[in-house]
Amino acid sequence: MNHLTDTIIAPATPQGQSAIAIIRLSGTDAIAITDTIFKGKKLAEVDSHTIHYGWIVDGDNEVDEVMVSVFRSPRTFTTEDSTEISCHGSPQLVQAIVSLAIKNGAKSAYPGEFTLRAFLNGRLDLSQAEAVADLIHASSAKSSEIALNQLKGHFSHMLKDLRQELVDFAALIELELDFSEEDVEFAHRGRLKDLIHKIITVINPLLDSFRWGNSIKEGIQVAIIGAPNAGKSTLLNTILNEEKALVSDIAGTTRDFIEDTLVLDGIMFRFIDTAGIRETSDILEGLGIERSKQKLREAEIVLFLSDVNKNVEDTMQDFQNLELTKEQTGVILLNKADTISAAFSAPKTQAIAYQSGVKTLLITAKYKETLQPLLTWFSEYIKNHNQTEGTIISNTRHYEALENTKLCLQKVLVGLDSGLSSDFVAMDIRESLFHLGSITGEVSTDDLLESIFSKFCIGK
Repeated sequence: MNHLTDTIIAPATPQGQSAIAIIRLSGTDAIAITDTIFKGKKLAEVDSHTIHYGWIVDGDNEVDEVMVSVFRSPRTFTTEDSTEISCHGSPQLVQAIVSLAIKNGAKSAYPGEFTLRAFLNGRLDLSQAEAVADLIHASSAKSSEIALNQLKGHFSHMLKDLRQELVDFAALIELELDFSEEDVEFAHRGRLKDLIHKIITVINPLLDSFRWGNSIKEGIQVAIIGAPNAGKSTLLNTILNEEKALVSDIAGTTRDFIEDTLVLDGIMFRFIDTAGIRETSDILEGLGIERSKQKLREAEIVLFLSDVNKNVEDTMQDFQNLELTKEQTGVILLNKADTISAAFSAPKTQAIAYQSGVKTLLITAKYKETLQPLLTWFSEYIKNHNQTEGTIISNTRHYEALENTKLCLQKVLVGLDSGLSSDFVAMDIRESLFHLGSITGEVSTDDLLESIFSKFCIGK
């Protein structure tokens, strides 16, 4: 953590050519260092939150025409003095300006160091800092919404209030330990139980929200499964409206899975075209089939394709062989509807829907207009899951901390019911406080912080 006293610099915009790029400095000497390489107004004398035109210079040489923004402590992202240099977006110019600032006393920022400083200086708590990274990497409108709500601090404030109530009770339990010989009770056990039940009541819906929240963050996995030549690759190409997968009449063309994403109603879906599942002696095809089975196990939604010309019993047997879990949602798609009359296809579709108990649709994979009922089903799926009320968590670390908090609180309840002594009850409460505090950073370690902030991009 010694480098946190340095004045740091990094590009805040992605590498590559662009109209403009932004370079950030933060630290005690940020304004002074920028002043040294800036020809224009004296930045040390200007007001905070102002923008100034001028040139970046290296001695007598003009490097680039720029605009410089000045932000004075504590009203900045890091709470330190900061400047932002808006220059032309040539990678060579950006590197030249960064090198010039480093030559005059700045240090290159580590990944996530600006946000780390914001956390350490009390500008953000740890869950809000993580929300910054989630917001940057958000791939859909809904994932942006979840990250933004977390950044606003709704989740943090709720946990901090609950933790403070538990801390107050923990203090009374600890006080009892000082008077153990007096056999006195400062913490009312009934009210402590009520508080623990209240905290668990808050934690449970958060834990329940994680599966949906994580799916939104990472993208909902949709595995397209079926026998060779069922039309899986054609379906993927039609959904994506591009020739993503190779299509052939030869069985076993797809030897590995092909994945691409599509945003529907603000939610990202990861569509995975898999190798056709069948018995084979071909080593490469066999490896592809094993990967297909792995993707089947990982998927949240399984689109099972079957030729509409197959009899109902064979289609049902193939679908049942998938052995979907109760957490997975299956949809049966009877493909090649253009090869059979409605008089035969309609009752077959109804029979399979009745026997399987899942949504069954009649399609022709190569014609997008026949896929409209499937896209409508996706919209309904999103609508049903979006009815989750309150805060949604999408961070695995938060989920694990809440799960551990709940387990420790349940141990406290068991201890209270069994008349466990105050020192053992206090120990379980301390552990609960540790896990709850680790979410917002009230309890943290250098290893934890390094693990979190090392995943940030440089310049944020």
